[in-house]
Amino acid sequence: MSAAHSNAATSTRPEDERLPPGRTIAYGFQHVLTMYGGIIAPPLVMGGAAGMDTAQIGVLVASCLFIGGLATILQTLGIPFFGAQLPLVQGTSFSGVATMIAILNGGGGMPAVFGAVLAAGAIGIVIAPFFAKLLRFFPPVVTGVVITIIGMSLFPVTADWAMGGATAGEDYGSLKNIALAAITLVILLALSKSGVPALSRLSILLSIVLGTVVAAFMGLADFSTVLDGDIFAFPTPFAFGLPVFELGAIISMMIVILVTYTETTADMLAVAEVTGSKVDAKRIANGLRADMLSSTVAPVFNTFTQSAFAQNVGLVAITGVKSRFVVAAGGGILVILGLLPVLGRVVASIPTPVLGGAGIVLFGSVAAAGIRTLAKAKDDNMNMLIIATSLAFGCIPMVKPDFYEHFPTWVGTIFQSSISSATIMAVLLNIIFNELTWRKKEDSGRTVYKYQLTGLQDGDRLIGGKLYDSKGLEIKVISEEQGEAGDRPMPL
Repeated sequence: MSAAHSNAATSTRPEDERLPPGRTIAYGFQHVLTMYGGIIAPPLVMGGAAGMDTAQIGVLVASCLFIGGLATILQTLGIPFFGAQLPLVQGTSFSGVATMIAILNGGGGMPAVFGAVLAAGAIGIVIAPFFAKLLRFFPPVVTGVVITIIGMSLFPVTADWAMGGATAGEDYGSLKNIALAAITLVILLALSKSGVPALSRLSILLSIVLGTVVAAFMGLADFSTVLDGDIFAFPTPFAFGLPVFELGAIISMMIVILVTYTETTADMLAVAEVTGSKVDAKRIANGLRADMLSSTVAPVFNTFTQSAFAQNVGLVAITGVKSRFVVAAGGGILVILGLLPVLGRVVASIPTPVLGGAGIVLFGSVAAAGIRTLAKAKDDNMNMLIIATSLAFGCIPMVKPDFYEHFPTWVGTIFQSSISSATIMAVLLNIIFNELTWRKKEDSGRTVYKYQLTGLQDGDRLIGGKLYDSKGLEIKVISEEQGEAGDRPMPL
């Protein structure tokens, strides 16, 4: 094998893997099923808060699917300066719902909401590179906390789904719903344990399909309204009027943008950890700019701020399918669902407890990936203190949702998100305990040659005899003998 060919092979990124078309579409559809409930939740809530009728809420839902699909394609495939080219599913962010309802109730109505989202998104494109430079403050002790809390923050979601979700009515929490979730979970685990690679990788999709079949026999699946409404509909630009720009509303949405930055950065680091991808400040900036460009276009087509979806990181982890083209296919399916409301109604008819059963494994996988990352952090009392405090701080909004009820609105906007709370605390404590020096360091008396440092980069560290970069990824160290055989050694 030539050296040129060897270098080309090693430069191939895990996320650039291409699969056969059939498998690509099937795996992409798994991503759609995983995040469908989350992506339609914000427009349902906003439509209800605005007093819209069923038809108008339907417009919001179709628009969010359409834009979410386009945003996913942009994020995964990318164009110059936009898109992280990682397997990340994009969709309407729930983090801004409280702020948008406040704007809605301020008298400006939906046009003021859309104006604030559009303006804040445009500003966000400009400041994205500056936020991305903060990547050096995300060593393994921080990224591990963030990834773990992403998974933990989704546990209440999957529990709610297992109990029946918002549409369960009097059956919410019934044994039938929980039993259906348990059956779906057992099917998923059985398929994963089958020993057949194809069944294992499609275990999420197949468990949801089979769980829906079981639900039909239990009388918990209803597809009677699938054919009600339009078959095809293109989202109408500015269907609710031209945007109105109010300074106070824009400033409020900028706080939401910073929260979105934090969550999307955490998701990018999480999916990079799962896939083994390399993520630097430039790639983070490209991903954030894609978020903001999508958020700027979103109000034109009657929807809201776009961000990465954490639950799909768990799907990447559990299936081992790292290809960004699979997720791009999922984006294409979302676009089709936005143009064909009838297909969206089919997916929406999947019983919520079925999604809850699958979510237990999906979201637990995210938390497990975070714990694995924490294992790479230095084992000392300072890091233990950072981890303990940050995780506890992040759990506050989960266990006591009304904790910030009497705080100023902007405080609640930032810290009501478990991900934002844990991330901010972890970053601050890491700076205080690991970055700042409280006294002048003494010279150890040890020396190294300058040439030995040429292969190192900022943030690289030696732990347990192994070399890791600033993101906790292990760096291969090649001996002089191996270098003479054709590989270029790192000068250590």
